[in-house]
Formats: sequence, C-alpha cells, structure tokens
Amino acid sequence: MKQHRAWQRMLSGRRLDLLDPTPVDIEIEDIAHGLAFVARWNGQTKGDYAYSVAEHSLLVADIFARQQPQAPTKWQLAALLHDAPEYVIGDMISPVKAAVGPDYGALDERLTAAIHRRFGLPALLPAPIKKQIKRADKLSAWLEAVQIAGFTQTEANKFFGKQDAALVAEFQIRLRPPMDVRDDFTRRHHTLMASL
Repeated sequence: MKQHRAWQRMLSGRRLDLLDPTPVDIEIEDIAHGLAFVARWNGQTKGDYAYSVAEHSLLVADIFARQQPQAPTKWQLAALLHDAPEYVIGDMISPVKAAVGPDYGALDERLTAAIHRRFGLPALLPAPIKKQIKRADKLSAWLEAVQIAGFTQTEANKFFGKQDAALVAEFQIRLRPPMDVRDDFTRRHHTLMASL
C-alpha cells in the first residue's frame, strides 16, 4: 500500500513531518509567514485585509502582558506562540474542530510540543499559565467578534464571556498587510528570545 506524504516543505527549505514533528524542522520565519496568511474567522471580517492569526497572536501577547505584568518572558513567548501550529494546519473555527474530532486536537498537540521545545519552552505548559493565556485569548476573540466580525456585544458575551469594560477599551483591532504583520511577529519573537 502506498504511503501518503505527511510532510510539508516550508519556505525555509525544512520538511516538517506533520505526524511526527521535530523541533529541528521548525523555524520562526516559517511560522510568522504562515500565520500572517491564515485568516481568522474564515476570512469573514470587515476591512481591506484579512485578520490573520499572526495579528491575533500579537494581540493575545499584548493582552497577556497587560493582564500578567509580572509574567516571565518565557510565558510571554508562550502567549505569542499559542496558535503557532496553525501555520501548517490552518485556523478552524470551533464548530469545524468539533466536527473533525479528536484527531485535530492530537495533531495540534504534537505540533505545539515540537514548537515549544524548539524555542525552549516546556512541551506542555503548566495549567495556570495555559489558563492565563486562554483568558487573554478569549478577550482577543471578544474584541475581534465585536470590532470586525459583526457580533453584538451580547452575542460576544454569550460565546466568549463578559469582559472587563476598562480592559476592552484599551485594545483596538488593526488590519494590516500580511507582510507587515509577519515582520512584527518575527521581531516580537526575536525580542522575547533575546530576553530569555
């Protein structure tokens, strides 16, 4: 029986095995480039540019830093990389993930572990840190839903939880060209890595 190809060639020249990813095949430039071209909300957002996973990741990192000002640099890096596997598996909305089933989650976990090891993070984040990043992620999703995805605040509250009004007022969604977002993501990563 013919074996199906389970790897993807990256722009860096690396071959990333999606079923058995290794840290050596992961480069931040590949992650930043891929995430800058993956649209959140299946592209169903207002504006002249898609709202990318890279832009979302930058926002989550900003929110996390605001919510956890004493957090060590490594956890700020974890916040930036929280959706990094989507550079190769895309961003599926929650209803699609549920329909696909547990295989999607297992693939995501393997990629996350390899990415974390590549950049000096534990393969599995401590539960309290994961919860703090998820809190920042939910605020980001709420902001995106209301500011660019056409949700009312009532709908956003239902799906993402009621958010602190003062914190909501601090953040504004930005829509920018993918290459600008890619470069900002890469710079943020390099700055965090230099501070570890």
